[in-house]
Amino acid sequence: MDSINHFFQFLSSLLWGWPMIVLLLGTHIFLTFRLRVPQRKLLTGIRLSVQSDKDAPGEVSQFGALATALAATIGTGNIVGVATAVALGGPGAVLWCWLTGIFGMATKYAEGLLAVKYRVRDEKGRTYGGPMYALEQGLGMKWLAMLFAIFTALASFGIGCMVQANSIALLAHETFGAPISLVGLFVCILTAAVILGGVRSIARVCTVLVPFMALLYVLGCIFILCVNGAFVWPAVQLIVRSAFNPSAAGGGFAGATVMMAARYGIARGLFSNESGMGSAPIVAAAAQTRNPVRQALVSSTGTFWDTVVICALTGLVLVSSILAYPDITYADGAALTKVAFSKIPYIGAPLLTFGILTFAFSTILGWSYYGESAVNYIESRRSNRFYRILYIVALFFGSIINLDIIWNIADTMNALMAIPNLVALLLLSKVAAQETKKYLWADRLDDEMDE
Repeated sequence: MDSINHFFQFLSSLLWGWPMIVLLLGTHIFLTFRLRVPQRKLLTGIRLSVQSDKDAPGEVSQFGALATALAATIGTGNIVGVATAVALGGPGAVLWCWLTGIFGMATKYAEGLLAVKYRVRDEKGRTYGGPMYALEQGLGMKWLAMLFAIFTALASFGIGCMVQANSIALLAHETFGAPISLVGLFVCILTAAVILGGVRSIARVCTVLVPFMALLYVLGCIFILCVNGAFVWPAVQLIVRSAFNPSAAGGGFAGATVMMAARYGIARGLFSNESGMGSAPIVAAAAQTRNPVRQALVSSTGTFWDTVVICALTGLVLVSSILAYPDITYADGAALTKVAFSKIPYIGAPLLTFGILTFAFSTILGWSYYGESAVNYIESRRSNRFYRILYIVALFFGSIINLDIIWNIADTMNALMAIPNLVALLLLSKVAAQETKKYLWADRLDDEMDE
């Protein structure tokens, strides 16, 4: 077992090295200019996300699809992950993380567009889509589509299921003294109550849970920034300066370099918003939308909320807290996060705990649909109930066992998911550009999609 763990640890670090970072960030930048900067239509995307398109084909509303994607995307990485990037790469990592989100919006846009463009419907009117369908329908690469589906199914049991259940169980045990096995059982029951109802049930829960948990977390961050008011602008200046000159941060960050700040900031941004990973377009394909570009714009707002807003706020909270309380330890990302939130009187620690618990649970819900869709593609849609039961059982075991090897396997599968998806994005970029020109730049967003 140790040998297997070491193998996947090595493979994960290899796959998530500079080549993957350059490939993902390069795709973000390429698609930004290939599609003529769709980020400038952010406000249009936000408006469409809260509008109903009930007469259009699809299973869930555009907001339901966005909320489900955000449920899987917004996770502990938005809190502890950003703190780790700051601890390892210095305050400048926050700027690199933010820039990754800005450019990543174009990739998330293209993913959503291709998901709707190449989605399929069965005899009952249910819709299915994602990178596997784009690879098969758009490029004729059935073998690569199958590989993507396999990697996604495996990843769902890791990053989306067992590691999240483990985080919830350990946090509940450490904070409230709850028995780990009992917490695991409770998570299983709660998850079963949602996912056994399929994508519509998941979307209904996510449309309530995601805005609530995100708003509560954002308000907490804003409160801390008000407490640290005198240090907010100096924190912004420090973040910008140290992104290109880490020695400007001084103190324990003196050993950081521009490469370290860029590496940890970009990697955290890429991993946090999942742009280019191929997961979010799976649920985007289920959206009720009259043409691919409408849902593409809605999908792109997911990266905005996740990275440009939540990750940036977290980073600003952490850096302003470092300036406000220079005696705190910032070498440990988790410790830094706890210290920052402890500055909220009475409710700081509970708010952080609630944020991590709800972020982890929402990730469980979102990834259950991703994995189920992948299994559907590999086997048949008759496998739905079997997958859901297996997923629920895996939650319990994930809460009670050591997960070092699961983490390493999950990270590896996530990276392997990205490769086929990036192939689809790059080779079908001409199609995405044509659809964008047809509907977005010709001001035809209300037109029906050509069948």
